[in-house]
Amino acid sequence: MKIPDIIIAVDGYSSTGKSSLAKKIARKFDFLYLDSGALYRGVTLFAQEEMLISRLGTVSPALQEALGRLELHFDAEGRLCMGARCIEQQIRSMEVSAQVSPVAAVPYVRAWVDEKLHEFGRRGRIVMDGRDIGTAVFPNAELKIFMTASEQVRAQRRYDELVAKGETPLLEEVVKNLRERDYIDSHRETAPLRQAADAFVLDNSDMTFEEELAWVQGLIQGKFGIQ
Repeated sequence: MKIPDIIIAVDGYSSTGKSSLAKKIARKFDFLYLDSGALYRGVTLFAQEEMLISRLGTVSPALQEALGRLELHFDAEGRLCMGARCIEQQIRSMEVSAQVSPVAAVPYVRAWVDEKLHEFGRRGRIVMDGRDIGTAVFPNAELKIFMTASEQVRAQRRYDELVAKGETPLLEEVVKNLRERDYIDSHRETAPLRQAADAFVLDNSDMTFEEELAWVQGLIQGKFGIQ
């Protein structure tokens, strides 16, 4: 199925599988995949390594100037790199997850990431996932999807992901982290997490990846009149 050179925005709550679905869409329809959440995680890791964020999540004002020497990019396999170093595994740790929302709520951090995303977006034919892609980054995206799932399902998914990476989290800690991130992301002053008025809602609590992809394909076919 050949679809137009559009921008597809995938937003939603933590651990709803936004990145996994966006990657599948990119592979199936030959789109460029961009993970905006990875960039915020990359900034968070950078702030931690530079000692610019406290254990309580307080961000030092010095981070704004420090961002001028931060170089983040995606390699050929879609993994985030900081300079020549691949940081994909590090940015998915509980340590980064625990502090990414406070960092992402800082206006100048969001502006820095948005500038990076707009650079990528100029190429067209992209699918991007995050918290505010369809509302703030690309409000004119031709197709917007908002993903959600039950808290229990999301927590179990995140727990299983961490265990598979060799970590030993407590499920209660994962649930607490999800709740905190949901609250911070939904109540931040700059570009809060919310469903765009023209977004299509996908609740994947009881869906397989194959069913999700079929849902998206049907959505695209219907919206753009593709047979």
